[in-house]
Amino acid sequence: MAVDRVRFFERVRKNPCGGRLYGAQVTGMEAILDHWGLHSKAADSSLAYVLATAFHETAATMQPVRETLAKSDGEAVVRLDRAFASGRLPTVKTPYWRPDGEGKSWLGRGFVQLTHRRNYEAMSDLTGEDLVTDPGLAMRIDIAAKILIEGMRVGLFTGWRLGFFFGRDKADWVGARKIVNGTDRAELVAGYGRAFAAALG
Repeated sequence: MAVDRVRFFERVRKNPCGGRLYGAQVTGMEAILDHWGLHSKAADSSLAYVLATAFHETAATMQPVRETLAKSDGEAVVRLDRAFASGRLPTVKTPYWRPDGEGKSWLGRGFVQLTHRRNYEAMSDLTGEDLVTDPGLAMRIDIAAKILIEGMRVGLFTGWRLGFFFGRDKADWVGARKIVNGTDRAELVAGYGRAFAAALG
């Protein structure tokens, strides 16, 4: 069943957007819905969780963002270096965001934070977009939507994929956080997922 977008946006405005819906948020959700529609006509729990993931990972802007929400790569590198030096990134052993010998930074970008060169390489193969030559392509809205959806469908980010958590008789909203980031804010993202599912229903 195709998404009734008028009704969807009316409902999303109330929850999870808290009564206000901005043009940029609509544009971002349209891009995600458009790419989803290339593979499925189902307005189901999987789509709701994809939208919830983007909502969380972009700080509700529904626009591709850089790690730390910086306006430029240089600013993001400075912020990440500062956080690393102060011990606020305890799981990071090597500062992956620092420019390599070619001057490219493999910091997080997009609707979901794609980091490290190897992941840009893998997503280039999956999407057919040359993210290695130009990592900044992950900030282009149509490509960001493709990365988000394809990565979650096939399990590129962590090995877990949408099909493990959503299907005809299952919807594991909390467990699905493993698709992107372990258990980090799993309950919060689950709440967003349920809100998007209600908006799609």
